[in-house]
Amino acid sequence: MTLFWISTIVVIAIALFLVALPLFTKKANNDEALRDELNKAFYKDRLDELEVESDEGLVENQDDLISDLKQSLLDDIPTDHAAPQEQGKSSSMMVMLVSTVLVVGLTYGLYAYFGAYDKVKHWQEVSNNLPELSKKLMSPEGGTMTDEEMEDLTLSLRTRLHYTPDDSMGWLLLGRIALANRTVGTAIDAMEKAYKLEPENEDIQLGYAQALMLSGEEIDQNEARILLGKLVQQDYVDLRVFSLLAFDAFERQDYPAAVKYWSIMQQMIGPEDSRYEMLERSIISAQQKMGASIGDNKSVAVTVELGDNVQLPSEGVLIISVHTADGAPMPVAAARYPIGTLPRTVVLDDGNSMMQGNKLSDLEGLMVRARIDTDGNVATRQGDWYGESEPAALGEPVTVTISQQYQ
Repeated sequence: MTLFWISTIVVIAIALFLVALPLFTKKANNDEALRDELNKAFYKDRLDELEVESDEGLVENQDDLISDLKQSLLDDIPTDHAAPQEQGKSSSMMVMLVSTVLVVGLTYGLYAYFGAYDKVKHWQEVSNNLPELSKKLMSPEGGTMTDEEMEDLTLSLRTRLHYTPDDSMGWLLLGRIALANRTVGTAIDAMEKAYKLEPENEDIQLGYAQALMLSGEEIDQNEARILLGKLVQQDYVDLRVFSLLAFDAFERQDYPAAVKYWSIMQQMIGPEDSRYEMLERSIISAQQKMGASIGDNKSVAVTVELGDNVQLPSEGVLIISVHTADGAPMPVAAARYPIGTLPRTVVLDDGNSMMQGNKLSDLEGLMVRARIDTDGNVATRQGDWYGESEPAALGEPVTVTISQQYQ
């Protein structure tokens, strides 16, 4: 605010200078000098005329007429030369004083009335309060922020991003606030700017996909599906990715896909999570719409963990296979993944079945084996680390701990 007041004072000073300049600058044309020059010229002309008239015999008393002419010239000279100058200075000072009062009064008066000074002051205060507002938003102990605080946080973020437009995390935060407030247009714009700055950031990809999914435009929703398709292929898949995929499938009336994604979410969080029942209700709703039986889960979520003694190779693949509950060597379904980071959860369904007519969904009980293959040949096992699960029912989450090594 100090800069604002300094700038107004400078502008007012310039305006007053422009007003004073013509008042106190000496006039190039002096009225008294002009009058004297005119009187002299008139006097000389009249002398020439009297000389001509005297030669022609028209006048007899030339000397008397010349004396009268000189007297007239003396009578035209003002007796007080200082009075007009002092009067001019006094008038200039009065005009300058009135102009100063008017300029200052009108400037600040009109700004106070039309300039929204209180809003500008609030904006400055909010901009300085950005760290505290951000801390409260991110802190679990901060509680729910009021609508006014959310508006203040949005305003301060916009101000900061105006000066630091390359702050991708700032744009991401602004987009999340806009999503919370259901201002879809702002959310898409903010997330798009964050995505352009960091296109490989998975949090930004997820936020951008979420914003696009809420758009009413089909082209935006298609772009969101492309982003979610990339995210679901990563080593670790955020639960929100499956939530968005399920929401999108349900909206498109692809109820089997919605059931699949919600079931995966159930298997990832487990029945002890408070969200499990909510997902169950969503699954029931989708199954009722497609006329399927309740509880018809056709996939298995496998969480792969490492034992303390396992040393991961620099190269290799993770092979996960689903077998019948008796541990038959021939797998019913299998999948290969990059080793990536462990532990992690993957989901297998009928799309991973090994033989036609022998589907994963036909199993009542199963067991899962996981192996880290180091040479790329599934037939050789020497030196590979492996583990297997306990028998489980189809639809139950399964955990496999890799802790043994083939000799």
